[in-house]
Amino acid sequence: MAQSSPATPFPEADHPRYWLGRSPLFDMEDPKLRLRVHALTQLCKNDREKALSIYGYVKRLPLRTRMKFGAPTARQVYDAGHGDAFDKATLLVAMLRMAGLPSRVRFLNLGGEILRGIPGRMREAVRPVLEIWLQDQWLRTDTFIYDGECMAAARQRLKDLGWEWGYGIHVNGAMVWNGYESAFLGGVPTECDLMVLEDLGVFHDPLHFATRSTLGRLHASFGRLLHWNLLAPLMDRAWRKLRDSRAGGELPFHKTS
Repeated sequence: MAQSSPATPFPEADHPRYWLGRSPLFDMEDPKLRLRVHALTQLCKNDREKALSIYGYVKRLPLRTRMKFGAPTARQVYDAGHGDAFDKATLLVAMLRMAGLPSRVRFLNLGGEILRGIPGRMREAVRPVLEIWLQDQWLRTDTFIYDGECMAAARQRLKDLGWEWGYGIHVNGAMVWNGYESAFLGGVPTECDLMVLEDLGVFHDPLHFATRSTLGRLHASFGRLLHWNLLAPLMDRAWRKLRDSRAGGELPFHKTS
């Protein structure tokens, strides 16, 4: 069973306003990002609507697994128009903060079984979960990771195979976040999710996690990055085939024990 949430790794992190500032991965004054945030939120009536508009924009970006040669900035992710879970988390938090909404990333260590069906056979996987301050509470969601087509295809594939877990989700995992309550790809709160091995705490972005967390430093080590880069093209091909299956293409299947 998942461990309880650890204390924040720095005392000032207890106040929401701490999670409004810049970080090395996002420039709060970037003109292109600020223009996009303004366009997304100018007609919104409240913070929830602003959060949902930005969330929806990032969620629609295609999920892509890339080779890692460093952590991209929010602007680089925006210009690419796609990203992996870490990339999309960086862009989402940057845009939310530009809209004046306190936000941060909680990192979880998951059992590799959750990636059943995807090449690699990893024993563990780190996942970013958005936390945003709304209605005087921190709401959580990781549903931004999957674009709609990829999520729908993954759920259907699990149903076809009779699997409970796989492709990074639970068969009954949430597809979207409504801005009123937390929503999870695992279908249940992280503290109740059997796939969660460890709650690693909250951070500004993936680079902050990589430099301030023991497990983050391990994942950023040369050996881990080399292993990931060997697997990344295979994993990305699996995501693309999974998404294409919605249009009647070949269904991806990676046999696992």
